[in-house]
Amino acid sequence: MTRPLAFAAGVTSALAAWTWYASAAHTFTGHMAVHLIVVAIAAPLLASGTAGTWFDPRLPGSPIAASIVELLVVWTWHLPRLHEAARHSDAVWMFEQATFLLSGWWFWRSLLDHRGRVIPALAASGVLALAMTLAHMTLLGALLALAPRPFVAHGGTLADQQLGGVLMLVVSAVVYGTAGLVLTAHLLRTRPDGAHV
Repeated sequence: MTRPLAFAAGVTSALAAWTWYASAAHTFTGHMAVHLIVVAIAAPLLASGTAGTWFDPRLPGSPIAASIVELLVVWTWHLPRLHEAARHSDAVWMFEQATFLLSGWWFWRSLLDHRGRVIPALAASGVLALAMTLAHMTLLGALLALAPRPFVAHGGTLADQQLGGVLMLVVSAVVYGTAGLVLTAHLLRTRPDGAHV
């Protein structure tokens, strides 16, 4: 996929998710769907689409650092009080979504060079960062899916929350698990001097 196409797809997917959510019933599953579209679809597309362009954020840090920041963002916004605040205030919701997108963007961008390709020297830390992200997303999804009572008052039913947790489990496994396998394969094909086997 070319960089302009990746950028357009990333912007379109984020805007479509936000527009749909703003006009739909604010269910927990809907919130989780938007969150996952932003961090696992829009963010990697934007990272690929902006790599090496004038719009490239060029944020410093390793994939591990970016993964830790994303972990803090995701878990902070799923604390009951902040989760409720984002459901009842448009300004807080927009800030929540901006932090999801920017932390996701930084995470995926940290894995790529200025041409949008995997950075060989960072492939090993990238695999570890993807494993960490998969682990914390899976843990959060499992907590939501297996909880004996609703986590937050907003959204209503326990079944809605559990469905949101299952959605997080499935999407995280597919996106972060696949990315980790692709990066591992890249790492195994790369010689110590950076050349491909």
